[in-house]
Amino acid sequence: MMPYQLTPTAARDLDAIDEYIARDSVPAAGRMLQRFREAFRKLVEQPGIGHFREDLTDEPFCFWSVGAYLIIYRPDTDPLEILRVLHGSRDIASLLEEP
Repeated sequence: MMPYQLTPTAARDLDAIDEYIARDSVPAAGRMLQRFREAFRKLVEQPGIGHFREDLTDEPFCFWSVGAYLIIYRPDTDPLEILRVLHGSRDIASLLEEP
């Protein structure tokens, strides 16, 4: 069993990121996805390394940066639940309010 679980929305986020980066470079897209997988494993090992962002949500979600992207996850779940993977320039607060 995977030590982390992507929500369907997080899986769509990763697909969109992969497609976007692959327009310019398929190898770069692969490297970015590998960085995300490494970050997910690191978060499983040390879920406390993330930080809460009360300016973005009242939910107990943690945030961890990977390059220009934010991994948004629930630190107290087993397996670790990855909620979203979003570019930091997006309107994170609004996207987290979406159902």
